[in-house]
Amino acid sequence: MNKIAVKELSALFSLIAENEQLYLPAEKGGQTNYARYEEGTRFDLSTLKTVKSAKEIFFPQSETLYTMYKNGKKIRITQQELQSENFVAFGVRGCDVKGIEVLDKVFLSAPVDSFYSARRDHGTIVSLACGEPEESCFCTVFGVDPANPVGDVTTWLVGETLYWRANTEKGEALTEMCASLLADADEADVEAEKTKIKNILEQLPYTNLSLDSWHGDATKEKFSSELWKELYKPCLGCGTCTFVCPTCQCYDLKDYDTGKGIQKYRCWDSCMYSDFTMMAHGNNRTSQMQRYRQRFMHKLVYFPANNDGMYSCVGCGRCVDKCPASTNIVKVIKAFAEKEGK
Repeated sequence: MNKIAVKELSALFSLIAENEQLYLPAEKGGQTNYARYEEGTRFDLSTLKTVKSAKEIFFPQSETLYTMYKNGKKIRITQQELQSENFVAFGVRGCDVKGIEVLDKVFLSAPVDSFYSARRDHGTIVSLACGEPEESCFCTVFGVDPANPVGDVTTWLVGETLYWRANTEKGEALTEMCASLLADADEADVEAEKTKIKNILEQLPYTNLSLDSWHGDATKEKFSSELWKELYKPCLGCGTCTFVCPTCQCYDLKDYDTGKGIQKYRCWDSCMYSDFTMMAHGNNRTSQMQRYRQRFMHKLVYFPANNDGMYSCVGCGRCVDKCPASTNIVKVIKAFAEKEGK
């Protein structure tokens, strides 16, 4: 294990950025989101949750796939170049690391998404333990340990010191790159921090949420429940929950005329929108209730049914914080538990 003083982090980030692209939480306009590091970037490791998750580093909100050029009757297509430079995603919380594991199940399964795969191949994830989990957090319900998050490197911010532990070959390579700024440390130095985090987790209101009745075999039971007809009513269909979610992977394909060619690009979409997957024949989910049900059935039933029991929720609590109608996944889980007497 290694360590570095917080006051030396700017030097650390500059060193990494000299050799590889670096993305980390940065404050801009009163909000903290992931951004590419440059000299003078106001990095922010104290904010527990960025507005958008680290998902955007590997699955951008919008990205060009290819460009079409027309010259007379001839059409030429140029594919967008894949990620070829190594980069570091720094300060990723445990829930967001788990979110990337969920995306791996989607984009790295056949047929493999080449754009996502290239970013995963070239990306090194440096996770950051959650020193003070918030009331809306419930990541432990989904198997995340915020006191000891996975990643190529795991870090802990304790007082004026950042502790650093490499976990993988990528992590070892990054540690070697930064060796001139890192000092030796003992794992015992962070044990008190881990204990403090776990004590906080035990007191959070959603720590004991039960998923006993949510699994891949619950489709018939949950799909036909009358509860959906009441639960969906406050939903505005705004899609906020899907855009802040670390695991939502729906996207749309669109064309953009640049004046010199047509760019085919993809951008995030939301299953909560009435025109989602709209085709000439219409839409197979014609009511907000159906769309609302789809979102939570996918997270808690459909996804685990097709991915060895892995849920498509990581308990980050962003939807709890951001939903303007307070009709989030926690409310759904608790409502069904109450009905089932659990």
